[in-house]
Amino acid sequence: MNKIKKIFILLFGVMACMQIQAQDKIINPDISYAGTPRTLTIGGINVSGVEGYEDYVLTGISGLSVGEEVTVPGDEITNAVKRYWKHGLFSKVAIAADSIVGDKLYLHIYLSVRPRISNINYVGLKKSEREDMEQKLGMVKGTQVTPNMLDRAKILAKKYFDDKGFKNADIQINQRDDVANKGQVILDVVVDKKEKIKVHQITIDGNKELSDRKIKGGFFSKGAFAKTHEAGKFATFFKAKKFTPERWKEDKQKLIDKYYEYGFRDAQILEDSVTNFDAKHVNIYVKVDEGKKYYIRNINWVGNTVYSTDYLNAILGMKKGNVYNQKLLSKRLNEDDDAVGNLYYNHGYVFSNIQPAEVNIDGDSIDLEMRVQEGPQAYLSHVRINGNTRLYENVVRRELRTKPGDLFSKDALMRSARELASMGHFDAEKVSPDVKPNYEDGTVDVNWNLEQKSNDQIEFSLGWGQTGVIGRVGLKLNNFSMANLFNKNKEHRGIMPIGDGEVLSIGAQTNGTYYQSYNVSYSTNWFGGKRPIQFSVGAYYSKSTDVSSNYYNSAYMNNYYSYMYGYGTGYYNNYENYYDPDKYIQMVGVSLGWGKRLRWPDDYFTLSVQLAYQRYMMKNWS
Repeated sequence: MNKIKKIFILLFGVMACMQIQAQDKIINPDISYAGTPRTLTIGGINVSGVEGYEDYVLTGISGLSVGEEVTVPGDEITNAVKRYWKHGLFSKVAIAADSIVGDKLYLHIYLSVRPRISNINYVGLKKSEREDMEQKLGMVKGTQVTPNMLDRAKILAKKYFDDKGFKNADIQINQRDDVANKGQVILDVVVDKKEKIKVHQITIDGNKELSDRKIKGGFFSKGAFAKTHEAGKFATFFKAKKFTPERWKEDKQKLIDKYYEYGFRDAQILEDSVTNFDAKHVNIYVKVDEGKKYYIRNINWVGNTVYSTDYLNAILGMKKGNVYNQKLLSKRLNEDDDAVGNLYYNHGYVFSNIQPAEVNIDGDSIDLEMRVQEGPQAYLSHVRINGNTRLYENVVRRELRTKPGDLFSKDALMRSARELASMGHFDAEKVSPDVKPNYEDGTVDVNWNLEQKSNDQIEFSLGWGQTGVIGRVGLKLNNFSMANLFNKNKEHRGIMPIGDGEVLSIGAQTNGTYYQSYNVSYSTNWFGGKRPIQFSVGAYYSKSTDVSSNYYNSAYMNNYYSYMYGYGTGYYNNYENYYDPDKYIQMVGVSLGWGKRLRWPDDYFTLSVQLAYQRYMMKNWS
């Protein structure tokens, strides 16, 4: 009896606990933001709506974790939602409470991921424009589509076509679901460029000293405006007429520079405007204040010790009474090849600086002071060659006029660049020295960044002549190395003997028995490898066999009977009628050349001599 009683009490207790637990669990609780916040412990986090990602990765983005205490309602859940939006991968984010059991909070995070790009179509564009757009817009297959990406792409596309003169271009980026790939979309970039915007009329107000013609330009003359011209005018027939904001901005500065060139140092643009004339044209209005025209009264040099004031004035080429031409002054100080600044630069004064200063303005007269900081002469410290992969470095260095320890010279730099370009082994347009002054020790480093190009040649050709097919083969190696041919050392590169920049040419031409020709030649501009001595040697042999007289006698009748009756030798005739071994001419020749670079009048002059021998061997040749 007592045993049954104990079992009954135990069952009653279990049921009571279950009842109490059921009363503590709240399913889909209604969170009231007007009530008092509660502090709960996260008991679990469930994530749904996204495939292809692990739950712990998605949960980690929220910054929430099981066991963390949060306030409900509170900032923790709000900040978690903000983190998802900031990540940019999701188009929908919601965090809800599944249940509350005692002080445990069970969360459910609902996410929708943004679609990825499966393909991009460009409509209304040329091939070159499409390639430019692909680079500029930055939309790549496989990336997720975001509103920011689409807005940025439209802005960049609009700017691209504005720069090309299509100011009214309409750009639309449409996305549609890719039915073959779930969760992916196809982007259609549709562009309607419309017509290019051109300038209908340019109105200039306030110009008295500079005429409209000097500003706008004429048929045979350039004006201040280099890129902005009126359409439909004979004077601008061969000039660009399209309008872009960037071009107009540049031409406004060129207008001020033109006034500076004529001595109007105070010239300024008071106002300008661009208004639509019609769908294809704009009108431009610009108002200028020319100011006063100035002249040079005095030029004083300060700080010059290497060159005298009279010598510097002669190099400058500007004197008292001249119009104060700021453009000419800048060119004569720094830009021209024979400018004052280059005078110092060519003699090692890399750190020199010349600053013109207007020390006094009296009426329309200006006193100039040329403030010279000469600094010490600089010598070359390091000369590096980058990008050379086929030539030995000494082959490149011997062409340079810039060697470590030499006094720095701009002329030597330019001469070295020309010599490297003329070698034919590097891209001539990209040969440019990178000069790096070292202010700490007063030296200069020069880096030659080169781009190698292959210039070897292989020839194979076929032709047709009186005696049949003529074939020609040829090989020209422009980076041959005679030293590597006979002495293969550890520096030998590959199977072919290359690296010294020498030229080896081999050729043959023949059509079999009737004609043969062979030639071989070798040349180098640095014979011996130490001095610029030119050396060349070549040889050739050829043999030509005459056509038999039987061929000429029988050619007509053979062709006639072949055409009429289908027999005979036809146009090609018989071999025995074609070839006459008793009539031939043979030619053998050799040549030897030598040349030396001179020092007078300068090292652009060379002295060269050539010795050639030819021998003719003929039999029954007429």
